[in-house]
Amino acid sequence: MNRFEQELKNNNLVCSECLKCNKIVWPPSDYCNKCFGDVTWRKISRNATLVEYSCKNGDCFCIAELEGQIRVIGTIQDKSDLKIGQSLILERCDYDGNEKFIFRAKRND
Repeated sequence: MNRFEQELKNNNLVCSECLKCNKIVWPPSDYCNKCFGDVTWRKISRNATLVEYSCKNGDCFCIAELEGQIRVIGTIQDKSDLKIGQSLILERCDYDGNEKFIFRAKRND
């Protein structure tokens, strides 16, 4: 199991970032996919933006964007009043042979 998968199992979303060109490496890797430089691992913000979604049989799936450039496929817990571009929060991430990302709509309090 690699670092990314292990962190997901612990409900931590991490990515690698190049020490040479400062590029966020996605999907995560042990080297930069642009300049092949060494990377460091860091946590990713749990704030996301809803890019696309689809609901069927009571389940809603989405594409969410984190840090303005990392896109993942996940599910949305709160299915009411979804709008493209709205803010989401990553509630949980996990790994059981596949990555799992569970989001909820961010409420403006």
